[in-house]
Amino acid sequence: MEWEDGKIRCWWANPKNEKYIRYHDEEWGIPVYDDHKLFEMLILESFQAGLSWECVLNKREAFRKAFDDFDLEKVCGYGEEKLQKLRENPEIIRNQLKIRAAVTNGKIFREIQKEYGSFSNYVWHWTKGEVVYEKGESRSELSDRMSEDLKRRGMKFVGTTIIYAYLQAVGVIYSHDEGCFLEKKEQG
Repeated sequence: MEWEDGKIRCWWANPKNEKYIRYHDEEWGIPVYDDHKLFEMLILESFQAGLSWECVLNKREAFRKAFDDFDLEKVCGYGEEKLQKLRENPEIIRNQLKIRAAVTNGKIFREIQKEYGSFSNYVWHWTKGEVVYEKGESRSELSDRMSEDLKRRGMKFVGTTIIYAYLQAVGVIYSHDEGCFLEKKEQG
């Protein structure tokens, strides 16, 4: 479908939501190597579990404010008082288990940073630094393996479908639809 601006986009990008259009055009599928951004996306994707990405994306700025701009050290240090404030914040998704998981996952994220030198090194080691080109999937052997590893380490809300969406979001898996103005073919 051609949009008002003459561009063709992936089927899922809601043409009535400017945030979604910008996310599709400027972020989704672009390789990320910055640990701060990787942490933000991991937390946001975990809040997506059972919901739509559009719901999470619409609350992204509120999440940034509520979670101290996803400052890893601050999130890892959240105590009961901060967790209660998050549960009472009507601007974010207030699921108690997901809020607690953000802290737990942050601590494990930090452990992985120490083990691999950065979380980016961890994420990209699964593909030896290469982008995977595939379309129309919601999970793969790659997301299965990474999900299993993260769960083994103690992370929550990191099932294979969430991890697949995460890998797409941070550009490890490149999935723009055929015909999308951003579609690229596999290199090599």
